Amino acid sequence: MTGRTVSWAVLCAMGLAGAAGAAEAPSLAGSPEARCAALQGATGFANTTISRTQRVLPAGGGMAPYCEVTATISPVPGSKITAVYRLPDNWNGKMLGLGGGGWSGNITTQAAQPGLARGYALAQTDGGHPQTDSSNPAWTLNNPVAVTDFAHRAIHETAVLGKQVVASFYGRAANRNYFQGCSTGGRMALMETQRYPDDYEGVIAGAPVYTLLVQSSNVVRDQIFRAPGAEVGVALMKKVNAAAVAACDSSDGLADGVVNKPYACKWDPSAMACKAGADPASCLTPPQVKAIRQAYTTVKTRSGVVGNYGLTRGSEAGWNPFVPTLYSHARHSLNGSLGELVPLMFGDADFPMSQFNIEKHQAAVHQTPFAREYEASNPDLSRFFRRGGKLLMWHGLDDPGPSALGTADYFDRAVKQNGADNIRFYGLPGVYHCGGGPGADQIDLITALEQWVEQGKAPGELVAKNTRAGFERPACQWPKTPRYTSGDAKSAASFRCE
Repeated sequence: MTGRTVSWAVLCAMGLAGAAGAAEAPSLAGSPEARCAALQGATGFANTTISRTQRVLPAGGGMAPYCEVTATISPVPGSKITAVYRLPDNWNGKMLGLGGGGWSGNITTQAAQPGLARGYALAQTDGGHPQTDSSNPAWTLNNPVAVTDFAHRAIHETAVLGKQVVASFYGRAANRNYFQGCSTGGRMALMETQRYPDDYEGVIAGAPVYTLLVQSSNVVRDQIFRAPGAEVGVALMKKVNAAAVAACDSSDGLADGVVNKPYACKWDPSAMACKAGADPASCLTPPQVKAIRQAYTTVKTRSGVVGNYGLTRGSEAGWNPFVPTLYSHARHSLNGSLGELVPLMFGDADFPMSQFNIEKHQAAVHQTPFAREYEASNPDLSRFFRRGGKLLMWHGLDDPGPSALGTADYFDRAVKQNGADNIRFYGLPGVYHCGGGPGADQIDLITALEQWVEQGKAPGELVAKNTRAGFERPACQWPKTPRYTSGDAKSAASFRCE
């Protein structure tokens, strides 16, 4: 890769190491109000400034009053990690760390509400930078300290300080510490198990964007639909979706709008090829047929490196905004605007993405200094599992962003290296990225994780719900998927995992 190269070593000279010291937490006493106020001036936390504390009195939602603590953690020069802790009066004795999304962390109250309703002390972070536009990586430009913070350091520092804040506020350490995240939060979850196995006892990783294959795949998809005549409008893509679902929906014994085995569906877009006199708004031209067929296809280099996992048949209605199918959408797709990420991914600020070639360039994407900081692809979880850690993974099988096949590949490698006793993976048919789609996307994974860690009850088949349409499905352990047997089609009991 040639052109205006970027020296990672020079940029990172001040920023790739350091962690919060294990300071003894200051001891607080008095009412929740008094203890919350006292944290404002607490000075016993290493590399940390407590910038604000406040009592919050929620209106409904099943949440008790809580103390909100905002801190800035600076483990190395130039690092400014914002961490927010929410400490409820009805504490259940545990801490729950939360991951972010896209190119941002997440310190919102909305993200904290489910955990607060269960009595958890919440630990959240902005990931080391304040930008909340999750689709824009502009903050990475000449900012190696923030890149490392976002890649892995911020979640670790937030956990370390969180344990100290919790112990100070409640007068004792948390009984258990859990972490939950999806998308970028799923990558952060895997980072915790791989790099910082002492932070949490149980981790939930949903739809993890754990390698840069997600971003490079979007470059490939952009090329596919930018070929002459290949662009497909959103309305026409919905008709493609209807045709694919109609062809494969009933293969699981029930026509319900969900393709339960999407990777087994072989529908070909040539079935919608335009015939003489056909309405072009309802059929596909040869370039469009070719493009959609390519989008379904998994591509590997000759040495076996995956360059693009194929999108699933039945997921087409959810491709935008993740997959550019219209010129007007291409620059705004959630994974497509790489911008300042280009020099980090390709080592060249002038790298022409239109010339990206899987055979020539894919392997190099995973070998850059940036990839070594950002990617969470190490299957060796021995340190995490050795101390009793448990990992729950889940992914929507119709996710048009990070492919469920990528998560399945990581799961298989982790099981091969560590055994299957401490890890589970659930694939959810008809579910898009971190939720949505026609499938059942709501699972109480926190309860499953609690029972596994605290009672030794390993999760088996779970129940997933679609609250929008009012039905249930079994959440099957990969590679099993639900098949209808008999009875009420809205009940999970009417299906079996096979």
